[in-house]
Amino acid sequence: MEEPTTAEDLMRSRFRAFKDADAAWLLHTWHPSTRPASLDLTDNPTWRGLQIVDTVAGGVDDDEGIVEFRATYREPGGGVGVQHERSRFVREDGRWFYVDGDVRD
Repeated sequence: MEEPTTAEDLMRSRFRAFKDADAAWLLHTWHPSTRPASLDLTDNPTWRGLQIVDTVAGGVDDDEGIVEFRATYREPGGGVGVQHERSRFVREDGRWFYVDGDVRD
């Protein structure tokens, strides 16, 4: 994938990576300070849609940003769910990274 130029672009690319079970891209875009050693997506739900709720900074001239989103998914058993998260991003050496997020109800 092409390197995203904004925090929102990175959020959208990470959603696609979760949809495609692309652990390599998720790890590549995760900040080293919070990145897990590995990522197992075998029990990954079927991600359906992404709604951006809010963004704070995270533009092409920023070094930090916040993206709040709601992502809908279907669980393996057939249930439907929503992950609502406010995620933090940083840009270092021209590259955006996901740092962490606060899951909302």
